[in-house]
Parts: sequence; C-alpha cells; structure tokens
Amino acid sequence: MVELYARVRGDGPWLVMLHGLFGSGDNLGGLARVLEEHFQILMVDLRNHGRSPHAPSMSYQEMAEDVFEAMDQHDIASAFVFGHSMGGKVAMTMSLMDGARVDKLIVGDIAPVIYGNHHDRIIEGMRAVADAAPQSRGEAQAILVPYVNEDGVLSFLMTNWRRQQDGRWGWRINLDAIAGQYDTIASGMETGQYGGPVLFLRGANSDYIQASHQEQILNLFPVATVKTIGGTGHWLHAEKPDLVARTIKRFLEQ
Repeated sequence: MVELYARVRGDGPWLVMLHGLFGSGDNLGGLARVLEEHFQILMVDLRNHGRSPHAPSMSYQEMAEDVFEAMDQHDIASAFVFGHSMGGKVAMTMSLMDGARVDKLIVGDIAPVIYGNHHDRIIEGMRAVADAAPQSRGEAQAILVPYVNEDGVLSFLMTNWRRQQDGRWGWRINLDAIAGQYDTIASGMETGQYGGPVLFLRGANSDYIQASHQEQILNLFPVATVKTIGGTGHWLHAEKPDLVARTIKRFLEQ
C-alpha cells in the first residue's frame, strides 16, 4: 500500500476525485472549483503520479486500496467517488471491492473493458525526453512534439516535467512503472457487481465508451446510466468543466 498525497477543499458531503493516466489531482481543478461549493473534496495523486510515492506495481486493486487508506486517514467511512479515465477504473474497482464505501459513482469517459495500447507513442516520446535529460521545460517539449499530435495533450504531459529534489529536471511520474505495467492499466473488469447509482459521462467525440460496451457495463453496474457531453472528447472535464460539474452535482443530489 502507498500513502497517497491528498488535498482537501470545500465543504459538504465527501466527494473523492481521481485523475487519469499521466495526471494528478491538479488536473481536476476546474471541476473542483465548481464542486467545492457543494461538497468536501478529497483530491489524491494516485501512485506513481504527482506528489505521491512511486511503486513498481499498479494493479487496480492496489490503487483502490491506496485510496481507501487515504479515506481512512481523513475519517471518511463512505463517499461519492468520481474518476476520469484510469481514475475511473480505480473508482469502479473501489465500488466492486467494497460497495458500502462508495455512495454513488461517476465515471469519466472510460468503460470496464480492455483497451489497446493507446499510449505507446507517447511513452516512446517521454522516454526520448528522459534519455536526453534537457534542463528546461521548453527543451523537453521540443523533443516531445514529434510524438504527440494534440496541443492539449502535449501541454498536459509537460506538467510532469519538473525540477527534482537534486535540482535537475525530470519526469515527476514513474515512467518505468507505467510502461512496465501498461497491460495492467489497460485491463478491464469481469467479476463483481455494484448495485448503487452509477453515472458514466461520455465525451461525444471520444471512442472510449462505445455501444458494444453496454453489456459489460450493465453486468457490473446494473443501474448505470450513460450521459454524453456534447462538444467534448476524452478530456471532457477540461473542455467543459462547468457543464461536467453541473452534471455531476445534479446526479449526486438526486
């Protein structure tokens, strides 16, 4: 188990928020700014991300246990849980492991299915940056540009290129663990069931949640509903944070 870096903001019923691959809790700040007026938010950096410790393995059960431990440290018996992408799979795993601790579940643009190697080229580029070891963010970005064809994704990835404790620049994430555990991160869920309320938020321009996933979703989450957020892709929470936050608030207050 890893002791996660966590921040608390806002006031009200507890809402745990979990970021996606290559991210950190900071990436959900746009949502949190709206939701903190109505909920007390626990924002964590998952293992091998952000300010949390590094570890060699990244199974969803391990990551879910990390979050449960963070909840325990803040005396949170149960909470609403939102997770985006990889964080959505962590959130789903939490509900399947111990549904009594998840009051309602919101999943951002991910399904409980196996995905292909969507990030091979990104990981290759990040390794190229690490090997070159440039000592500025600008130099690092110039190396990464040929590997990433979306400006928004490039900017998002570059938030991880930071000055380290020894004064030199490097990736804040544990790139070796993420690359080595990628098949585990891309894996799906096949067993268990959570009978509580679940909302899947799908980006209209994203292919992460497809009609062919419906059977698997309902097998695990029999009362789940799927809502499409128009004009957004996989990063729906960053593209339309106010709309996504209002949608989450409405679902949680029903």
